[in-house]
Amino acid sequence: MLVHFGYKNTTADYLLGDVNIKLGKEEKDLGIIIYYKSSTQCVAAANSANRTSGMINRTFVNKNSITMLRLYQSLVRPQLEYCMHYAWRPYLKKDIDLLEKVQRSATRLMTSDKSLSYSDRLQKFGLTTLETRR
Repeated sequence: MLVHFGYKNTTADYLLGDVNIKLGKEEKDLGIIIYYKSSTQCVAAANSANRTSGMINRTFVNKNSITMLRLYQSLVRPQLEYCMHYAWRPYLKKDIDLLEKVQRSATRLMTSDKSLSYSDRLQKFGLTTLETRR
């Protein structure tokens, strides 16, 4: 599979022996999507983490802060950070905001005091923003 990167990259044909290598728009390996647009991996990670966060919200009746924090740290946050340092790192503002939105909603589930701001909730639970962790 051949994936071209960049906007000014010519879509040349490549041969391996006598066989023409097929052209594709994305390739997925080890859970990381290599795509000519960077946002694809961020959207996939955010969707997966949102599904897990929703499952936690629906499954657990006793939503005390410590339990919800541990569930977030062990199930949701790893999906947002998987291979972020090595294979992909969000650099567009919209991608960073998309991932932070997942953490923002997850921290809202951890507390019964809905009047706390996002930064106050992070401070209360001893968390940092995902951008700071990167």
